[in-house]
Amino acid sequence: MPQHDSKDDLYFLPLGGSGEIGMNLNLYKSQGKWLMVDCGISFADSYLPGIDIIMPNTSYIEQRRDKLVGLIITHAHEDHVGALAHLWRRFRCPVYATPFTMIIIRLKLAEAGLLDEVPLIEVPLEGSVKVGPFAVDFMSLTHSIPEPNAVRINTTAGTIFHTGDWKLDPEPLLGEKTNAERMQQVGDEGVLALVCDSTNVFNVEASGSESKVRDNISQMLSSKKGKIFCATFSSNVARVDSLAQAAKKNGREVCLVGRSLKRNVAAAIEAGYLQDFPKLVDESDAGYLPNEKILYICTGCQGEARAALMRIAQGNNRDVTISRGDTVIFSSKIIPGNELPIGRLHNNLVEIGAEIITENDSFVHVSGHPGQSELSQMYDWIRPEILVPVHGELRHMVRQAEFGKSLGIKNTIVPQNGTLIRLSPGPAKIIEYIDTGRLALDGQFIIPAEDDAIVTRRRILYNGALVVSLVVDETGEFLATPEITNLGNPDAGTTPFEDTIIEAVFAAADKLTRKQRADKNKLAEAVRVNVRKAAKNYTFKETGPLTTVTVSQITKD
Repeated sequence: MPQHDSKDDLYFLPLGGSGEIGMNLNLYKSQGKWLMVDCGISFADSYLPGIDIIMPNTSYIEQRRDKLVGLIITHAHEDHVGALAHLWRRFRCPVYATPFTMIIIRLKLAEAGLLDEVPLIEVPLEGSVKVGPFAVDFMSLTHSIPEPNAVRINTTAGTIFHTGDWKLDPEPLLGEKTNAERMQQVGDEGVLALVCDSTNVFNVEASGSESKVRDNISQMLSSKKGKIFCATFSSNVARVDSLAQAAKKNGREVCLVGRSLKRNVAAAIEAGYLQDFPKLVDESDAGYLPNEKILYICTGCQGEARAALMRIAQGNNRDVTISRGDTVIFSSKIIPGNELPIGRLHNNLVEIGAEIITENDSFVHVSGHPGQSELSQMYDWIRPEILVPVHGELRHMVRQAEFGKSLGIKNTIVPQNGTLIRLSPGPAKIIEYIDTGRLALDGQFIIPAEDDAIVTRRRILYNGALVVSLVVDETGEFLATPEITNLGNPDAGTTPFEDTIIEAVFAAADKLTRKQRADKNKLAEAVRVNVRKAAKNYTFKETGPLTTVTVSQITKD
């Protein structure tokens, strides 16, 4: 019997979000059943050319989907819910979420044609549900989106407190403050393991309040004369409201630019938030207003190529333009890995003549994740036997484990994606390593991130490609000059390079026996190897181009 088949034990298995920021997907097992918490995406970098979105590989739970009793979505950020519509058919289970998150889920499922297939169970704020052997309590915290929830997961083997994303905002603009009395009560009732957000662990102080950001932005706007553009995360509805209220206070109309931004604002209004949100100006009408009377709120704070702000900066929005003397505020942090595209965007804006303001210049952003003082408060409330840091790179999670130990939590364990951890009975222990990996969304297809299609694309990206077309008779004698298609190599299309490659074709053929030349597969492989070597020597590159040889063999009458 596998060592994790005991129904009396409690297990934790992250498939995403441990060892990285984003792409959260966590599994808990009790009484032989599995519960999934979150199903998120992350955004690909240049190592995956042509790919925008990556997701956890769910093959492990797909093979056990008859034991999967439900999926809890803690909140509506893409790194917690963005993969649901792409992956749900692979594991097919009921989905549980609070009202605002459920609105976003329904929109995503409708776009994917899944709305009538997925069993959706809406849970009220501070509500409770029974999901198989798991009794789940939703507990409201504060974050940078409406309705962020921690979940208390009660099992026969112990209680888990899974924080999701959170902070302790003393003056939240959307939703209520964290209920300290209830958090204390959770600790009093006993918690085996605290599974906790690690993103902001290196910050000693608390993350700060959204209300302070609103006050500062409002004051800043009062001194600006031209058009103002504010880029922020489209899901940060409280920030969008702060920007809109600051605009209203300073006599500016508000225009939203970006589909996801408009969708999230509409969802927040539908869920009962943003009661005092100002009437919006359409993009096609905003340009008729005086420059000092308009504020544009845009997507694209991370320099995304297809997001609103980059398109505007590159002159690709027919209704909205940035001009000399305008101000662009980045009301966001730079997510690690996005420094280059953001830098390019900043340079574009400077070239236009716009003033740029970031969190390094003024107090225009506050994190949605807990600093050390907030983590300390959570530990005091929950008083877990075991601390399991998640939602962070390895350095974040190790630091939180160290921090927790320094404050008296004796048992800590740092997971990585694919580590199956037995939480109870006995000391927390990694008992198995599961193959995980990642999935990539390539157009309409979901493929492994190391699929041959992506590997080939990457090789072409870095090394270029050569296609050699040969026409020979049944003996392997050439009936035409080889045709060379050169993609991405130096001297592309020039005679010296092509002459070198053609010489390599003939040289490879000359080394073959008559019998070998007559075999078009052997001829193609010999030519491929020699041509690639010749191209490598010609360009002085360490790696030759991806080389393909096609042989058309014509039989003489």
